[in-house]
Amino acid sequence: MMGQDDGTNQKEDTMKSNPLVELGRVGQSVWYDQMERSLITEGTLRRLIEEDDLRGLTSNPTIFDKAIGSTSQYTAALHRLAEEGRSRDEIYDALVLGDIADAADTFRPVYDRYEGGDGYVSLEVSPLLAHDTKGTIAEASRLHGKLGRPNVMIKIPATPEGIPAIEETTANGINVNITLIFSNHVYEEVIEAYLRGLERRAAAGEEIRNSASVASFFVSRIDTLVDRKLDERIAATEDGAMQTRLASLRGNVAIANAKMAYQMFRQRFESERFEALRKKGARVQRPLWASTGTKNPAYSDVLYIESLIAPDTVNTVPPQTYDAFRDHGIVRVTIEEKLDEAKRVLDQLEDAGISLDEVTEQLRRDGVDSFAKSFESLMGTIETRRQAEVVS
Repeated sequence: MMGQDDGTNQKEDTMKSNPLVELGRVGQSVWYDQMERSLITEGTLRRLIEEDDLRGLTSNPTIFDKAIGSTSQYTAALHRLAEEGRSRDEIYDALVLGDIADAADTFRPVYDRYEGGDGYVSLEVSPLLAHDTKGTIAEASRLHGKLGRPNVMIKIPATPEGIPAIEETTANGINVNITLIFSNHVYEEVIEAYLRGLERRAAAGEEIRNSASVASFFVSRIDTLVDRKLDERIAATEDGAMQTRLASLRGNVAIANAKMAYQMFRQRFESERFEALRKKGARVQRPLWASTGTKNPAYSDVLYIESLIAPDTVNTVPPQTYDAFRDHGIVRVTIEEKLDEAKRVLDQLEDAGISLDEVTEQLRRDGVDSFAKSFESLMGTIETRRQAEVVS
């Protein structure tokens, strides 16, 4: 009995000292930016939920392309499905939707514990439909119907064609994770689409208290591109003072941009308009910080977590960054610190001749293209392996 008590106390002490757990206590949910079958079969997800208060998971075509194309976890299932004469698309559904369904079931106790406030697993609509509004709406509905779980979010990109699809899908009662947001101008459109979708649903007499959404801001990619542009301008001038000013912006633009986004979030979801929806049970559309792994080794490996801690937000964290923050992350609400400095950073960037609007638009296009290539690669891998199994 004494040993059991010691073990319980030790677990409680670990939970108290775990920075990932502390994030939940200040109102930020941690989701895992990774998906492969072994996370479920080896019990990893359950362990992370129990030990780290992990509250959700995100996936994307690149993640699945690597998992299915580069590991042996899916070989047996692929062999069986090919022998059954399944098509490429049927195999994709069996493998990918199967994993998402199992992950959602693993997170279902989290969803129930937080009464629908957390415990979500996200699956992306085919990025080949990123510029097809009707196709996106139809595929979101298909995926939602096949998965049949209340704690699944369907990911829709924040392209011009995706915005009306977000509204329609929300109005249809489907949880939406809006992905590939870089710009605050686009973010404003995303919020508006969510609010219109809820208003339409409420006006039709449908329940809105079970509707959930997150708006995924991609963070580190902004610094990667902006830093490159800053370095070009530093190299092009011999003015020492100018070089110093430009260098001071490195690694600060993405965080400044996200801080402004959080201000917009507060403004829109503390408004009278949303208050009318809240009285009917509506949930805020939480900002989700994505692409939070540090790509520049000169920066802290937990930069994009420590700098963006805020209530009513999510940080979806890749495995390496997740482990780093668990080891040495520092938790305090930071999102509204030094807002004047954040505004100064963005103003100085424009003064330097670097348009953040152009940067974010390029990143959105590049993101759609990258996910499309990963999706095509994944489908090609499935088809190649299907044909090989048929021949054998």
